[in-house]
Amino acid sequence: MSKRSGGAVRMSEGDLLDLQRRIATRRTGQEMRDSPIKRSKPGQKYGNSKVQEGELTFDSKAEHRRWRELLLLQRAGEIVELQRQVSFELIPAQVRPRGGKEQPTSYVADFVYRTKAGTLVCEDVKGAATPIYVLKRKLMLFRHGIEVLEVRA
Repeated sequence: MSKRSGGAVRMSEGDLLDLQRRIATRRTGQEMRDSPIKRSKPGQKYGNSKVQEGELTFDSKAEHRRWRELLLLQRAGEIVELQRQVSFELIPAQVRPRGGKEQPTSYVADFVYRTKAGTLVCEDVKGAATPIYVLKRKLMLFRHGIEVLEVRA
């Protein structure tokens, strides 16, 4: 346990030995630069696990679970025209005044379907709402008049 007294730091002998051991085994900046640690397998950005079902791949277990629920609703006749990964253009491609192009900006909905009443529903399964997602959700409402329904994981 270290204590601060009059500007000086006091450590027990055990703390000092532990600190010396940690410093001795620490890699130098040059060692870290010359041989960075290799990650064995890059993980998903938000820690989710991809799920494979036949030829379909889902970005998360929650998205897969929601797909299965929606399939049941479609079989029961509660919803129709169920689709996955539907792309909506939010901002078209543009040409800059000084030349060069800007790529279009799109939003890809996890699921799109119609209710029995004919209402179009656009769903997104979310664990975390990123600032870019929030902006795209607002653009969906502004540009297409579609409110994105968030399904929490």
